[in-house]
Amino acid sequence: MTALSDTGQVIRLLYIDDDRGLSRLVEKELGRHGYAVTCAPDGDAGLEILSARAGDFDVVALDHYMPGREGLDVLPDIIALETPPPVVYVTGAQEGRIAVAALRAGAADYVIKDVSEDFTALLRNALQDAVTRRRLQRENEEAQEQVRLARDRAEAMLREVNHRVGNSLQLVSSFMSLQLRDLADDGAKAALREAQARIEAVAHVHRRLYTSDDMSVVAMDEYLDGLIAELNKSLAPGEGSPTLTLQAEPLAVSTDQAVSLGVIVTELVTNAVKYAYGPGQAGEIRVILQRDPENGRALLTVEDDGPGIGDGKPKGTGLGGKIISAMASGLRSVVDIDPAHQGVRARLAFDL
Repeated sequence: MTALSDTGQVIRLLYIDDDRGLSRLVEKELGRHGYAVTCAPDGDAGLEILSARAGDFDVVALDHYMPGREGLDVLPDIIALETPPPVVYVTGAQEGRIAVAALRAGAADYVIKDVSEDFTALLRNALQDAVTRRRLQRENEEAQEQVRLARDRAEAMLREVNHRVGNSLQLVSSFMSLQLRDLADDGAKAALREAQARIEAVAHVHRRLYTSDDMSVVAMDEYLDGLIAELNKSLAPGEGSPTLTLQAEPLAVSTDQAVSLGVIVTELVTNAVKYAYGPGQAGEIRVILQRDPENGRALLTVEDDGPGIGDGKPKGTGLGGKIISAMASGLRSVVDIDPAHQGVRARLAFDL
């Protein structure tokens, strides 16, 4: 049976041993089985051959007892080469500590040396196994590299998709801004401005994902900081308008959760800007995001110090309430109103 390497060629062996008789035996016996054997009389000579002919050998057999430096002294130098072949350690000593030391130093296997036919058979099996394991290791590394490249390509494509979606939503928002300038009806302006805020809440998620290293999650505290800044500009731009503030603990949520939470915050803040305070009446609208220590969930709160809900009937068209309910349902939650609060305090508990 001819021994073949992973390239389909004969296995190229460098046999390092000061015993010339045994080296000739190994060369003869393994040559009969298809090995191409090169012999080196000591460790330094073997290292010189390996350094000068990098890549020419599939496996090395290294003897323990040699003049000058022992095999355990040479083995680290072989392992330190740029692309070292696997090393099968050969020793005539029956002491297990030598074999253990060789394996710990990086040897692929070890064989007890003698002059019987069993030695060459055991050596041949150990060499074949070492070559096979190295081939499998290399194939595994190549497969992992292909997976990494595929993942990087997918992430790059996803980042580009988020960039394009964010740009498209920003373009729609810009169109709305142009349309707002031509509208005379205050009700139509307010409705269009609210729709624009909803679009901006979603667009802000995609813009953040485009610049994020991890596109599977969104840093909710950072996202809300940017969203509140945009709502301040679009919903409460002038003097006498309510002040929007944010208190947010560092929390990471999924992309879908971020979209739902952003839309909910936008709706609740919009309602508070419209109904919490009278025209020209300054006030504060607070957005709070924190962990709920009781159950390990997160708690989102939007509150104001206005007159409250009153009779409890929705004001306006009720569309905002429907949107809030739909988004909360996607989070497997509901928005509750705290009756003990003087103004309106809306709370949403959700799983992280």
